[in-house]
Amino acid sequence: MAREPRERQDREERDSEFVDRLVHINRVAKVVKGGRRFGFAALVVVGDQKGRVGFGHGKAREVPEAIRKATDAAKRALVRVPLREGRTLHHDVVGRHGSGKVVLRAAPAGTGIIAGGPMRAVFEALGVHDVVSKSLGSSNPYNLVRATIDALKREDSPRSVAARRGLKVSALQARRGDSDGAGADA
Repeated sequence: MAREPRERQDREERDSEFVDRLVHINRVAKVVKGGRRFGFAALVVVGDQKGRVGFGHGKAREVPEAIRKATDAAKRALVRVPLREGRTLHHDVVGRHGSGKVVLRAAPAGTGIIAGGPMRAVFEALGVHDVVSKSLGSSNPYNLVRATIDALKREDSPRSVAARRGLKVSALQARRGDSDGAGADA
C-alpha cells in the first residue's frame, strides 16, 4: 500500500513536465428517439518545450473526459524533434496530411512564432521560439496538426546527417557555406 502514493507522485512529476494545449473541440449530435444526444471530440497537443511533442484525439460524452482522453493519447505519441540552439528548426521542411500541406522555415532570433492557430499550438508545446510557417490547402485543425507533426518528423540535425554519411559535423557545416559558390564553378 505504501507503494501507490509513490507511483502517483512519480506520475504527477512526469506529467507536470508537459504543457498541453487544447486545439479544437467538436460537438457532435446523435438524434435518438427522445431527442439529441451530444458528444464531444477534443484535439490536444502536448509537449515538454524541450524538443518533444505529440497530439491526441479523444471522444466522450463530456468535455473534460474528452480532453483527458486526448491528453493521454498525446503523451503516448510523443515525437522527438532536433532543434537548432533550442529555439528554431535546422532547415526548411514541408509536411502533408490529406489535403493539408504546411511549409516550415527556420528563422533568425527574435522573429517569434509566425503560424496559424493549430500550428502555433504545436510550436509552443515543442519549445520553438522562432519559426515562420504557412499552411496551404485544408484549414481543418486535425489535418494541420498532423501535417505539422509530419513535417517535424522529417527534420534532421547536422549530427544525424553527418553520422549517416560518415562525415564529421564540421565538414558538413563547412560544405554548407561552400554550396553558394559550388554551382557557379560547374
